[in-house]
Amino acid sequence: MIGTGVLRGMGVTFKTFLETYPWGRVILRTLRIPVTDGLCTIPYPEVKQQHPERFRYFPFLVYDGTPDNLRCVSCKICEQECPPQCIHIVTEKDEQGRPVKAHGRTLPKQFDIDMSICMSCRICVDVCPFDAIEMDNQFELSAHDRYEHMIYNKQQLLKPVEYFEQIKPTEAATVNQRLAAKAAKSAPVAAPKQVSDTSQSGRSV
Repeated sequence: MIGTGVLRGMGVTFKTFLETYPWGRVILRTLRIPVTDGLCTIPYPEVKQQHPERFRYFPFLVYDGTPDNLRCVSCKICEQECPPQCIHIVTEKDEQGRPVKAHGRTLPKQFDIDMSICMSCRICVDVCPFDAIEMDNQFELSAHDRYEHMIYNKQQLLKPVEYFEQIKPTEAATVNQRLAAKAAKSAPVAAPKQVSDTSQSGRSV
């Protein structure tokens, strides 16, 4: 029947409206309809809303141990796949024009994200083959200038892996398992030990 989806959605909205008020919850309980918390207003900023782990806002760059051990290899996949084109990466190169490497990775000299146009779509996280970029839960960002202060550079985006494990423990555990599997797969296989098959020499009497 045409319009049933609209009516069903309006019913959910009306039920949530009733759940917001004590008298509405009494009506729902009288009708034996399950009651949830409904809508509520918290006294922000004194009280801050607790967001679920999958809540996402703006991206950040992950490093292991120290900031120079950045996971990013400057492959620019996230820059190419970003729908609003808010990521800008410049590869660090030496005097001969060769990419500079540290810890076996090519370093990004510049990694900027324009937060004023970021969609928080998470595509950059999904396409990164090195798990170098993740979504933050921090949403209290403000600036007086839209164009200058909302462009975050590499130093502002850097955060340790411990921070990622703290705000998203479930996702971080999955990522750590995936990285451990990659490291084990790429580790060099130890050569088998050669066992010498020498016969014992006889003793003369």
